Amino acid sequence: MIRVTNIERFATHDGPGIRTTIFFKGCHMHCPWCANPETWSQKVELLHDEKKCVHCQMCRTVCPASAIAFPEGKWQIDRSRCKGCQACAQECLNDAITFSGTDYTEDELVAIAMKDRDFYEESGGGVTLSGGEVFMQPEGLKSLLKKLKAQGLHVALETTGSYAPAMLREVVDDVDLFLMDLKHLDAGKLNAITGGNGELVVANFRYFAKNHPEKIVIRMPVIPGFNDESETIEAVLDFAASNHIQEVDLLPFHPLGASKWKNLGRPYAYEKEKMMEKQKLEPYIETGAKKGVKVRVGG
Repeated sequence: MIRVTNIERFATHDGPGIRTTIFFKGCHMHCPWCANPETWSQKVELLHDEKKCVHCQMCRTVCPASAIAFPEGKWQIDRSRCKGCQACAQECLNDAITFSGTDYTEDELVAIAMKDRDFYEESGGGVTLSGGEVFMQPEGLKSLLKKLKAQGLHVALETTGSYAPAMLREVVDDVDLFLMDLKHLDAGKLNAITGGNGELVVANFRYFAKNHPEKIVIRMPVIPGFNDESETIEAVLDFAASNHIQEVDLLPFHPLGASKWKNLGRPYAYEKEKMMEKQKLEPYIETGAKKGVKVRVGG
């Protein structure tokens, strides 16, 4: 059984061709710019869209845990009391309440993926497992990978790389392409801001450099004030070149996940930050080429 937050069919930014991307729930890294904060916790979580709420208070009436209240007419929830029963969502008149986290068997996920097999074959696509962090559900991950490969599908795996290398070695033969985040080479800064283990990230990249350099693409989300300085970006390009990794995707910051933070009741640190223009990063295409690294802007 695997808990997911979303299944995106006809995806075109998570590997080659047309793909089905399955987003696993659960992540040990908590990046303050994350576009999918609903993937952090492995628990089923409630999201409330204030714009859709008509304050009918039906949700408060049916909640068996008395977790919802309307002080001074404003919707409020005590998340520590919410049991995830979803009774409130079923009664919501305007779909203002939704829940993130649905459990699927591995066979159910394969069946969904197989619906678009013809598109994969025509476009050179396949299935991408993303998150969150897929290694937060290791047993389900390993089972799903083997079932997808048994169907002859191309499988990409997107990961933070912040976990024990032994876990990576267990699945490497069942994955065609690894899309691995490299947010910063300063391990201390990475840990302080995201909670990730930079030393493990580098160890996993070095494993690939030695054993499977053709299977890896570095993905670097470029975040204002965190890693958008030219020195930091060029250091990642140098790291790729020295480790025989041929492609780096630079992903410009965007605030498109801001509404999810609000709906989860969390403050969003980048609320006032504007979307980064792709043109800002395009000069690194030439910089990478001089180092023998293909740079793509946007992935």
